[in-house]
Amino acid sequence: QVQAVESGGGLVQPGGSLRLSCAASGLIFSINAMGWYRQAPGKQRELVATITSAGSTNYADSVKGRFTISRDNAEHTVYLQMNSLKPEDTAVYYCAITGRPGPGLRTVDYWGRGAQVTVSS
Repeated sequence: QVQAVESGGGLVQPGGSLRLSCAASGLIFSINAMGWYRQAPGKQRELVATITSAGSTNYADSVKGRFTISRDNAEHTVYLQMNSLKPEDTAVYYCAITGRPGPGLRTVDYWGRGAQVTVSS
């Protein structure tokens, strides 16, 4: 059973930094895209950043220049480095891993349970 397991998050002051990690645990045949999404209270879940297997990245306009997504293919892990954090970045952050559980099987989206990030003084 494949799971996306997040770590990191917490409370940070405005202007501070945090790093989120998410690893795919269990047996997975291949991983395509990996990404981060977030959901603030009373709002819909939104895309933060994604990265393809080739390393191409995509960011929400609100985080460009402040957040960096990266991945370690050997470790099946995706990272989100968040700098210059703002109170409006406060949300639950979810990782998503798209992969194939076995050869010839169709891709599956694996979601983490979420990590709380709170930016407050």
